[in-house]
Amino acid sequence: MQTWEDHLLAALAVLFIGLSKAGFGGGLGMLTTPLCALAFPPRDALGMLLPLLCAGDLFSMTYYWGKWERRSLWLLLPGVVPGVVLGAQWVGRFSARELNVAIGLTAVAFVLYQGTRDWILRLERSFRPGVCHGLAFGLAAGLTSTFAHGAGPVVNMFLMPQRLPKEVYVGTTVLVFTWINWIKVPFFVANHVINSQTLQQSLVYLPLVPLGVWLGVRLNRVLSEAAFSKLILATLLLTGLQLIFDFRF
Repeated sequence: MQTWEDHLLAALAVLFIGLSKAGFGGGLGMLTTPLCALAFPPRDALGMLLPLLCAGDLFSMTYYWGKWERRSLWLLLPGVVPGVVLGAQWVGRFSARELNVAIGLTAVAFVLYQGTRDWILRLERSFRPGVCHGLAFGLAAGLTSTFAHGAGPVVNMFLMPQRLPKEVYVGTTVLVFTWINWIKVPFFVANHVINSQTLQQSLVYLPLVPLGVWLGVRLNRVLSEAAFSKLILATLLLTGLQLIFDFRF
């Protein structure tokens, strides 16, 4: 039985989906699954969030339609599919505690990644990925997305060194995440990660996704993102550590 604090955490997590889809807050979207896993059993959290992420992707796609680089998608997809298949099978075998640890590790890894992204951007030459790169990164993206809806660091590490124009870069990430999330849907349904209960929960929180997009667009105009991003990373690190070590207060 969830308390009002649990529902508040889940509501914040879903609001962050919309905020991140509006391009606000940098790694804010990575807080979604860890926060929701604190409020609900981790499998329920994953199942509840996926339809909401798909809804957020639709908002983003309408804005960035056609502003992407298709080659990266076709390089990643062959690895994404087996990554999702493997991840969906393994999720069903993990206990709630083990799944929380996997989500927590993904959150902590993202914080560490943010500390190295400037080094990645300082690579002397732009990166021109091939089929082998796409398979490796696609497999990793499929796995991390299935366990924690956390493919962001993997996809960004694949795209950033290519030095795409900013709008093309954002549009390509939107396209890739949309495909990954929709590919996960039938596997989540088949493995009962998405079920009637999680769908009902998704419907309850659905209005917060467009609200988050609307709020994110406006916050982009008035707030300094640099200081806010540091707060997000600190919160994400603490949330990830809580999921890993299950501190008792």
